[in-house]
Amino acid sequence: MRVLGIETSCDETAAAVVEETGDLDRPWRVRASVVASQVAVHREWGGIVPELSARQHVRDICGVVRQALDASGGGFDAIAVTQGPGLVGSLLVGLAFAKGLAWARSVPLVPVHHLGGHIESLVLEHGEMPLASVVLVVSGGHTNLYRIERPGRYELLGRTRDDAAGEAFDKVAKLLGLGYPGGPAIDLIARHGNDRAVPFPKTRLTHADRNAPHLAGRRDFSFSGLKTSVVRHVAARRAELGVDGAHPLPFAEVADIAASFQRVVVETLLDRLFEAARWYDARSVGIAGGVSANSRLREEAASRGASRGLPVFVPSLALSTDNAAMIAAAGLRRYRAGVAGGLDLNADPSLPLHAA
Repeated sequence: MRVLGIETSCDETAAAVVEETGDLDRPWRVRASVVASQVAVHREWGGIVPELSARQHVRDICGVVRQALDASGGGFDAIAVTQGPGLVGSLLVGLAFAKGLAWARSVPLVPVHHLGGHIESLVLEHGEMPLASVVLVVSGGHTNLYRIERPGRYELLGRTRDDAAGEAFDKVAKLLGLGYPGGPAIDLIARHGNDRAVPFPKTRLTHADRNAPHLAGRRDFSFSGLKTSVVRHVAARRAELGVDGAHPLPFAEVADIAASFQRVVVETLLDRLFEAARWYDARSVGIAGGVSANSRLREEAASRGASRGLPVFVPSLALSTDNAAMIAAAGLRRYRAGVAGGLDLNADPSLPLHAA
């Protein structure tokens, strides 16, 4: 069976064709994957502008889907599309296109949760993981921790209470004058800095969220305090040097700040991940989403996993950022579980994973 995947949840227009292999250990393979990035569109604004994103999806989606179908040979048996979460205008473009094509081709339409797609990117890349597994999904919009006891079933263990890790990367990069997107920029310059130069704090949450008391006991994240510490440190250094925000700090200082900030983020993420793995007797751990491309996160995760005898799964760089191959893979999983949507399917920018 082949599935055409369509992903337009944020600022990438993507289409892919994924097919079943018949292999229980490695159930899917990618026949074609095409991604049209909008980084150049949003860079001058220092972040994603939702209306510009939706308009660019309208411009790109026909060509992206055509390229994916041409590269794969043209056939598909179902369409998987991201229903949420994401930017509502962007989601609607992909959903409208997918519904029209499903109707025209008389094929099933399978709604997919964006984070479910990121989790299934690990299976698409490596095959089925040893279960139970604990997976960290970390990106510009999400920092969530899940336990997976059987394929396709995700239990939320924790999530960020404020900024997502990728969002914190973007904001700190903008503050340091490193441009957009911030994650790759900080990853690059941090290699030239001393990661112990600035003693930024690590947030450790020990109390329930008053706005979500049902999350008491979960392993949540918070990055707003760290971000504020960076803002204050940069402001203090500019005052000491007698420069304003229009003048960047010296390269060496920027590298030290970036390296110190990145170290705290990575340690925070991995502390929670491996703590949850130990608590729930996980047989494997995974890291997915755009921030999983961070080189320090990958290196330290592999090191911690090796020291604990615990396999660590991360996607390739092509499957780390938003793509449609992961949506098609998740669609295959859901279709085989009997899930399909109708032509009245609507976008849900706050879609919870358990409802997807």
